[in-house]
Amino acid sequence: MDGGLSSGSGGPGGDVVVVGGGVIGLTTALVLAERGVRVRVWTREPAERTTSAVAGALWWPYRIEPESLVGDWSLESLAVYEELAARPAETGVRMVEGLHADTRLDSLGPWAARVPQLRVATADEYPGPALWARLPLIDMRAHLAWLRKRLLAAGGGVQERTVTELVSVDAPVVVNCTGLGARELVPDPAVRPVRGQLVVVENPGITTWLTCVDHAAAASVYFFPQPGGLVLGGTAEEDDWSLSPDPAVAEAIVARCAAVRPEIAGARVLAHRVGLRPARHAVRLEREALPDGRMLVHNYGHGGAGVTVAWGCARQAAGLVRPAA
Repeated sequence: MDGGLSSGSGGPGGDVVVVGGGVIGLTTALVLAERGVRVRVWTREPAERTTSAVAGALWWPYRIEPESLVGDWSLESLAVYEELAARPAETGVRMVEGLHADTRLDSLGPWAARVPQLRVATADEYPGPALWARLPLIDMRAHLAWLRKRLLAAGGGVQERTVTELVSVDAPVVVNCTGLGARELVPDPAVRPVRGQLVVVENPGITTWLTCVDHAAAASVYFFPQPGGLVLGGTAEEDDWSLSPDPAVAEAIVARCAAVRPEIAGARVLAHRVGLRPARHAVRLEREALPDGRMLVHNYGHGGAGVTVAWGCARQAAGLVRPAA
């Protein structure tokens, strides 16, 4: 199987079936389709109901390991998003300015030196240590729809199907992009949920984003101006499976954000969102031979940075399926 696939081969499911229809699955399938591989995505639910649709979604490595690989995956994805930002209405990607509060350059990995326009904030911009940047901010509902449309245009397909066993998927190659679902499907008990709760409010006129995040804490402060409203966050509650918004948590989120920007306090609440980040001690991105000679490629465990690393990981996963010409 190391020789990869030809575009004309394949069984009933096509050359490749990608299991999982979030941003990782759709991006991986798109990269494969545009390399000439016949590919189908099997997803338990439509993209707009996946964890990816709930994401904030600011490009920035967050709660993802290993750091030695994450930097390159992130930078590769950043380059793609910078190109897509030229067509924000179509792709959902915009380049937006903002601040990472309580963050120092020397606390980040080597990748930070390669991020254009990332610099130390001035005292006028923020009273404490902070970094100013112009980064991709992604409207995930629009972006997921764009990924699906581009995948279909490249000859790929998307089907709503529930998979209970990866080995039962009828295709020569199966790519596992199931996120938190990998905990049961692989099974891989190392995959654990990190619950994130968000509040969407009517934007009172805020045009820049801000984050103030302690990666070791369950509560943080961030707000992202999206087309559908100002997204306020957030939480990172490990091993919490609840998808129901907690009113007390929502109230605390609004209060923390309003302490930074007082105009948020009176903003009308539009929606509450909850998502479960698929955390793992390290992203699993590797190839596995099945007993019957077929190939299984794993691409899961991206924690809070699935959007940030999506293109870098997709290209590596696609290379495991079929090396680039």
